[in-house]
Amino acid sequence: MSKVVTFGEIMLRLAPNGYYRFFQNDQMQATFGGGEANVAVSLANYGLDSVYVTKLPTHAIGQAAVNSLRYFGVDTSKITRGGERVGIYFLEKGASQRGSVCVYDRAYSAISQAKAEDFDWDDIFDGADWFHFTGITPALGENLVEICKIACQKAKEKGVKISCDLNYRGKLWTRQQANKAMSELCKYVDVCISNEEDAKDVFGIEAENTDIYGGKLNAEGYKSVAKQLADKFGFEKVAITLRTSISASDNDWAGMLYNGEDYFFSKSYHLHIVDRVGGGDSFGGGLIYALLSGKTDEQAIEFAVAASALKHSVEGDYNRVGVAEVEKLAGGDGSGRVQR
Repeated sequence: MSKVVTFGEIMLRLAPNGYYRFFQNDQMQATFGGGEANVAVSLANYGLDSVYVTKLPTHAIGQAAVNSLRYFGVDTSKITRGGERVGIYFLEKGASQRGSVCVYDRAYSAISQAKAEDFDWDDIFDGADWFHFTGITPALGENLVEICKIACQKAKEKGVKISCDLNYRGKLWTRQQANKAMSELCKYVDVCISNEEDAKDVFGIEAENTDIYGGKLNAEGYKSVAKQLADKFGFEKVAITLRTSISASDNDWAGMLYNGEDYFFSKSYHLHIVDRVGGGDSFGGGLIYALLSGKTDEQAIEFAVAASALKHSVEGDYNRVGVAEVEKLAGGDGSGRVQR
């Protein structure tokens, strides 16, 4: 069984019921999620040895976050305990032409205050095959940039493959800060995951003749983006998600994988969205699983896109699907008929 380590921040998610606006009533649903935690859950659901690393307080909310991961079989034994806060994000789900809104309350969270000595990467990477992080984690502070760099260096030393989802968050840092940090960290990355905006925001690499707000995506432009990324950093593979946003409720969804020679485009899915948060993470989890399980590049991008398409139908950050469901959709059965 392959062992994958992911590292980042898990947060408490507070969201109004259904499609209510903030405080339209006096109730909010409390769940947990975060980029790398979402990937860890996907991988555990696919049967891999999934290890999640972070720092969390010892109080009841910190323990609840740990328990939410344990429920899915994620290995939480490498989580460092300490600090005072669990980061929070408030989510108002959009519908039709009203976009979703995300408000962060994560300053001074336990992981954002972490120190390099909080993590024994020699021990964490013992027997590991893969390491995954996102651009959200180094955005939490210069200390996290350094911790991510140490982790990547240790992973390389041990022959562990590294993937990174660029995941630019403008509410956490500037494009200049992101460019400086990610230019250093991407030197260690084998598989880069991006979307139609991240490559532009972080590295100034933009697809030509593409209007992400007007629903116009240019396949040739994304080939150029992938090649420029690979040429710049020496990535073995570049995966790009392709989202055509018709409205907050309806998107077309596909992906592309570039291996340094060939480009593979998945089939496209029309999504009627239940919850899109974690959609990119479910793509990353699907891609990592597919590559580790020996699928071809063409099969891998189909699996990753199908996994993410299913996530858009699932409430919460975590993708609660298994391999058989994903392979069924990737194989062409998207009818949604009742299974009896």
